[in-house]
Amino acid sequence: MNANTVLQTGIFIVVLLALAVPVAGYITRVLDGRSRVVRLFAPLENLLYRIAGVDPSAEMNWKRYAFATLSFNVLGVGFLYVLLRVQGWLPGNPQAFSAMTPDGAFNTAVSFVTNTNWQDYSPEQTVSYLTQMLGLTVQNFLSAATGIVVVIALIRGFARHSAQTIGNFWVDLTRTTLYVLVPMSALIAALLMSQGMIQNFKSYQDVPTLQTTTYAAPKLDAQGNAIKDAKGNAVTVDTQVTTQTLAMGPVASQEAIKMLGTNGGGFFNANSAHPFENPTPFSNFVEMLAILIIPAALCLVFGNMVADRRQGIAVLAVMTIAFALAVGVELAAEQAGNPLLTTLNVDQHASALQAGGNMEGKETRFGIAQTGIFVVATTAASCGAVNGMHDSLTPIGGLVPMLFIQLGEVIFGGVGSGLYGMLVFALLAVFVAGLMIGRTPEYVGKKIEAFEMKMVSIVILLTPLLVLLGTSIAVLSDAGKAGIANPGAHGFSEILYAFSSAANNNGSAFAGLTVSTPFYNGLLGIAMWFGRFGTIVPVLAIAGSLASKKRIAVTGGTLPTHGPLFVVLLLGCVLLVGALTYVPALALGPGVEHLIMLGVH
Repeated sequence: MNANTVLQTGIFIVVLLALAVPVAGYITRVLDGRSRVVRLFAPLENLLYRIAGVDPSAEMNWKRYAFATLSFNVLGVGFLYVLLRVQGWLPGNPQAFSAMTPDGAFNTAVSFVTNTNWQDYSPEQTVSYLTQMLGLTVQNFLSAATGIVVVIALIRGFARHSAQTIGNFWVDLTRTTLYVLVPMSALIAALLMSQGMIQNFKSYQDVPTLQTTTYAAPKLDAQGNAIKDAKGNAVTVDTQVTTQTLAMGPVASQEAIKMLGTNGGGFFNANSAHPFENPTPFSNFVEMLAILIIPAALCLVFGNMVADRRQGIAVLAVMTIAFALAVGVELAAEQAGNPLLTTLNVDQHASALQAGGNMEGKETRFGIAQTGIFVVATTAASCGAVNGMHDSLTPIGGLVPMLFIQLGEVIFGGVGSGLYGMLVFALLAVFVAGLMIGRTPEYVGKKIEAFEMKMVSIVILLTPLLVLLGTSIAVLSDAGKAGIANPGAHGFSEILYAFSSAANNNGSAFAGLTVSTPFYNGLLGIAMWFGRFGTIVPVLAIAGSLASKKRIAVTGGTLPTHGPLFVVLLLGCVLLVGALTYVPALALGPGVEHLIMLGVH
């Protein structure tokens, strides 16, 4: 890393942490019902409860909370699936897009409801404005709110004692959406529009190009078939292109919640590399902040709610240290470039094709520094947004985001899901420490016993099972191998990345792998669903168990969980337990690729 990249990284981290403090205070007051905004809009909130038949004063035990979470999201999948299948008959479709295929609609519905936003289609060529707004954007809000309310329920488990309830799902969901996500999204959307991001309902625009492009196109007969000459070769005609079709649409409104809710589904196929979706370096900076601001703030919310801010600061410190280290490795790898290209000898003359680093697949508007920070930010969180092509990263540059996803995206992580994943690792860390000193493990005044550790085991082991099993099925089956465009180690990396992204609800892709098939749509959809809700249920079970426990007093033998020692212990658990699970698979993918790049055989 050079001074410029260090400065850009430092500025980003400082601004992120500075903004996290007021955001955390606001979220805490909203969820406690103490915010002036909550009091101001109480009539509207109560009206919504009456319409839905919800008693806001009736709290739920963890089983009812889990049932409400699951049933609400099952309904979301059903609604979005139907919308995608009938969009061709609905208004708000100026380009007259037809219905999505059954397997594509299933994959997309599960993807957006689980906060994954994996897209096996080109949005501007497939999805209508109405579907974008009523289906995808709505789920961007609701899936993000689901993650937040689950972690709030877990925090209540730590904060309460001798209690049988962990809150009311419907109240938590409503307040999170109305008072946190909607106003913050409106603010971010306004900032993005000020930079030139579009927000309209126009039909796609045909505009003249700056220069005429001529290419040889096949000549077609009346039936649309290519005409061939006597030798069987296709007959071509010179074709001139003087116009270009520009996709329009309500982009800024979706882009804001896409980032703020760590969703990642782009309005355009190029995602945040598209100039209409990410116009300037400042908009790029705003988008990166939007990805991580709520995950960072929730760490401090944790400290506020358990009445010990040091606990939240310790968790935030672990995330920040890991993030900074990952950015350093990412930028170093991309700035070094490919040695085969930087030392290439052509006609006895050194040709430094990548002397300035690996710019392949990167936007020149952002360069290596802002692209590298974005790569780490979007995979540290469960956000599939990209402002460059991950498939074009160097082997080590590609390993960093893949590993961050595989860790469960707990380094900041998705909104809510990152923190509850990190708190699960915290329980594991104190359990390991308890074994080392021969004491019953405790965390934030609660004893960690057999039931909690069983749930912790499910949360930690489920996603690796989904990733490795899904990857194995894909590489062993003809349907899975048929999608590979890059055979060898890189093709394996693409499949491994796809299942890592799906099971951990990220949504970004290495590309180069054709996944718009019934095989991948079905298998990845299953991975996304169980990766999301197969972990949420045990997390809520932990919340219920902890809430029922009495708070124990701190003694001389209690492990402090707010100091540097615990920060190192927690970071070590995340890296060792999370990373070692995937070492063999990573060795076969990015590891082999790196050795090939270095010329090691």
